Amino acid sequence: MMIAILGAGESGVGAALLAKAKGLSVFVSDMGTIKPAYKEQLQKENIPFEEGTHTFEQILTADEIIKSPGIPDKAEIIKQAKAKNIPVISEIEFGARYSKAKFICITGTNGKTTTTLLTYHLLKTAGFNVELAGNIGESLAEKVIEDTAEYYIVELSSFQLDTMFGFKAHIAMLLNITPDHLDRYDYNIGNYAQSKLRITQNMAPTDFFIYNQEDALIREHLAKVNTQATLVPFALQPSGEVKATYTNSNIVTEVTGKPESIDVSASPLIGKHNQYNTLAAVTAALLAGAEAFRIEEGLATFKNAEHRLQPVGEANGVTFINDSKATNVEAVWYALEGIKQPIIWIAGGTDKGNDYEPLKPLAKEKVKALLCLGKDNTKLLREFEGVVPVIQETQSVDEVVEQAKALAQPGDVVLLSPACASFDLFQNYEHRGRSFAEAVQKWALNQNTMQ
Repeated sequence: MMIAILGAGESGVGAALLAKAKGLSVFVSDMGTIKPAYKEQLQKENIPFEEGTHTFEQILTADEIIKSPGIPDKAEIIKQAKAKNIPVISEIEFGARYSKAKFICITGTNGKTTTTLLTYHLLKTAGFNVELAGNIGESLAEKVIEDTAEYYIVELSSFQLDTMFGFKAHIAMLLNITPDHLDRYDYNIGNYAQSKLRITQNMAPTDFFIYNQEDALIREHLAKVNTQATLVPFALQPSGEVKATYTNSNIVTEVTGKPESIDVSASPLIGKHNQYNTLAAVTAALLAGAEAFRIEEGLATFKNAEHRLQPVGEANGVTFINDSKATNVEAVWYALEGIKQPIIWIAGGTDKGNDYEPLKPLAKEKVKALLCLGKDNTKLLREFEGVVPVIQETQSVDEVVEQAKALAQPGDVVLLSPACASFDLFQNYEHRGRSFAEAVQKWALNQNTMQ
């Protein structure tokens, strides 16, 4: 059997290594430049590859094609493959074929990574044999070469789900659905929602689908899906259908057949969105068999991923938070909603057609100053004039931290939560977040007093 792999990043190289380990013929093709570390892995295993081009004649002789999630169906190589009836699948679909483990899978427009990491941490600290995989940046295919885990905790994007067909999750989570990536879905939110709900495919009554009952789009489109999974809705407000909810600082569930109460007061996660994320992760951990007291211990020791409401320092009563991953309005809304102190808000970058209206009530209530960090801040300046009392702008991360330092008073929070993509001044949101953290260390934390 001949496998062609399109894209030589983490998932593509992982798939190539698995294919080679299973005795399959494999060829890797990347239209870009392959990173040296990945190239070295391919060379070490004598796996043939090309970069800077796709040789259609060779690729289209494959029995199956594994494609990077970033390659759209409208790409010419994919169109020709489908015209020849060559199956095109994801690395997750391929890797799962060779695993005996159970899969706990997480998708949603926002909150996937936090929920994935939290679910992993809760089960790991409870003594389960678990590993991370998927959209979080870990290749499932490479991990199943050894396949030593009892559970894989897998973050899934809609792009990955689109090329998954035989895959089955044991526990699946859908956190929310809001408009995103609509250019890949004919600008139709229904198409995007159905893509997310592919996470339920092939599930049996002994499997569990955990979903946000308070998300109207999930409710609407779930009704159109014929899943056999046991439904486990969660919500912040209790109702007859809800299986997991909050009572004060406790999560209350009956998902294991008996009432359970989990104290979440020690969790470092803040904001309404993280209450949803925590509900989903705690419910999954219970369904996997974790004991309540172990879950409580895990919640207290969890540290979220970088660039997601990540505290990066405190000086003289002023807290600096890196939320660079907040590249859309909804993510920023959750950040502003979750922080109770007065806020010096840093925003800006490459605008994605943002509608800032939902942020204005929170900004008016909580934001003392808006510092615009971007090459073109015109829209932010226009939208928040008269909403926020102080607005300044810059194209320098060092300068924006100095501006924040000058404006902040003890008890304030300086929040980088951009609502925009990062590509005007930075390589990506990680680069933006690291640059902010470094500037905080340089210009704020190493100074004795706030100006």
